[in-house]
Amino acid sequence: MSRILLPPITPTVPDPARRRFVQGLALGGAALGVGLLPRFALAAPTSASYPSVLSGTEFDLTIGAMPVDFTGRARSAIVVNRQLPAPILRWREGDTVTLRVRNTLPVTSSIHWHGILLPFRMDGVPGLSFPGIAPGETFTYRFPVRQTGTYWYHSHSGFQEQQGLYGPIVVEARDGAGIRADRDYVVMLSDWTDQNPDTILATLKRQSDYYNFHQPTALDFMRDVERMGIRAALSRRRMWNRMRMNPTDLSDVSAYTYTYLLNGTAPAGNWTGLFKPGERVRLRVINGSAMTYFDLRIPGLKLTVVSADGQDVEPVTVDEFRIGVAETYDVIVEPGDAAYTIFAESMDRSGYARGTLAPRAGMEAPVPPLDPVSWLGMTDMMGAMGGKKHGGMAGMPGMDMGNGAPGMADMPGMDMGKSDHAAMAGMGDNGAASGWVCRTGPSVDMCVADPRTNLDDPGIGLRDNGRRVLTYADLHTIGGPLDPREPGRTLTLHLTGNMERYVWGFDGVKFSDAKPIVFRYGERLRITLINDTMMTHPIHLHGMWSEVEAPDGGFQVRKHTVSVQPAQQISYRVSADALGRWAYHCHLLYHMEAGMFREVIVA
Repeated sequence: MSRILLPPITPTVPDPARRRFVQGLALGGAALGVGLLPRFALAAPTSASYPSVLSGTEFDLTIGAMPVDFTGRARSAIVVNRQLPAPILRWREGDTVTLRVRNTLPVTSSIHWHGILLPFRMDGVPGLSFPGIAPGETFTYRFPVRQTGTYWYHSHSGFQEQQGLYGPIVVEARDGAGIRADRDYVVMLSDWTDQNPDTILATLKRQSDYYNFHQPTALDFMRDVERMGIRAALSRRRMWNRMRMNPTDLSDVSAYTYTYLLNGTAPAGNWTGLFKPGERVRLRVINGSAMTYFDLRIPGLKLTVVSADGQDVEPVTVDEFRIGVAETYDVIVEPGDAAYTIFAESMDRSGYARGTLAPRAGMEAPVPPLDPVSWLGMTDMMGAMGGKKHGGMAGMPGMDMGNGAPGMADMPGMDMGKSDHAAMAGMGDNGAASGWVCRTGPSVDMCVADPRTNLDDPGIGLRDNGRRVLTYADLHTIGGPLDPREPGRTLTLHLTGNMERYVWGFDGVKFSDAKPIVFRYGERLRITLINDTMMTHPIHLHGMWSEVEAPDGGFQVRKHTVSVQPAQQISYRVSADALGRWAYHCHLLYHMEAGMFREVIVA
């Protein structure tokens, strides 16, 4: 895959200036941002010029490089029409759109239309659907728009997505129907790094926890002793040391190198969207980051979730939601005559993106502190362990589900000292319907014998935090499944990795060694994913919807990206109605580059 190589930066020891790096510059960034959709415009956001919104059926997009400065150090970004994020593309259901994409980079580029149903030749994945857009060339995408909702687009070439090539898509219903709102904003979250992405990947391969600055400390140990006693505290540390894993390894890349952006604006820049008190405001939240899960809330406001991955859902009101990489959620808020902070903290609690909703320019609200860092616990390592309820081992004597698992190393049958780094050794091998059996080795460092199937777990760091947090169990797509047929077969895949070697794959096989997965055209099948790692993976199937099943097998929610938590099993139904060669991968960019990618052939 072709890449633009930025000047390498050697990481340094964190210092007080790092706080400014995390928050970014108030006046830094790209030339233009993204935000208010034009038909609702009051005034320009306080932190950016008017955003560019392109609408209609004919579009001319130019991929190129542009200098940006988010941290006090100028860098080169890869952008569309000299904007980061790229322009909002506004389409209408039923139209046929034509997008002429010109590449002015010195390397091959591409654009993938994430979540959009289209002919595979238009999907924009070099090596599968087309060769890519060569330097100086123009490629014309043309396809009918067959859906409505909030989506996004990004490069599928090397690390260009990390370097800035991403933007929103808004598709309106042909008849004008839809969710009523007085004002409509895109809220696009992303992660920016001044480092060369190739350097980040090389660093992760040398030391996978290099960017994790929430390592357990002596002070943490003393707190554990005070809270749970010396024996349990020692047992807890001994367990993690024997596994050679990190209990706070929630994100591979952190705010040590990332500055988190909201609509292309760093926290110090404070992107602001204006409203009139009493209005219903629709926020189209898109996670366009490379590696970051965000937990988003707006203190003082309830969030009514009305759409997930572009598909309308039965409204559900929450205080907070986790949005995985590549997911989208639309929410309705009804602010009063005050300013409100849009607060999106990274899952590892190393930093945050921030913006403001306000009735008048210049207003802002307090920024809440980051939540405390949670340790991975029994649920994240062992799944159900004989039951299918949330928490797995919750309620067992001596088991601390909130911050880890004291005493686990002493449990009968649990050998945590295997030389092959087998975190779940002693629990048995987990056989898959595909015939693959999970065993630890060079490409697999743990297996989960009894994965949990519940959808009502908000995830690590959000459990029992005192707020109402969205889960997949809350989401019900309006209209039910698109295809009423029962699946004719089940394909089971394990999400696997070896953190020490930083190798990722499906069924212990990385993409370079894998054969394509074949769907029979017209069939209805079930895909079952089992996460044998302690990281959360957003899995994206191109070209077809993934209709997530409830634990009882009934229809739950339609998505294009399915987030699978540690030690969790999720099943979804797919109708193989799109001929061609399609990508199927983890949307954590460095995981995809390190092997968690497969080709799906529908024939």
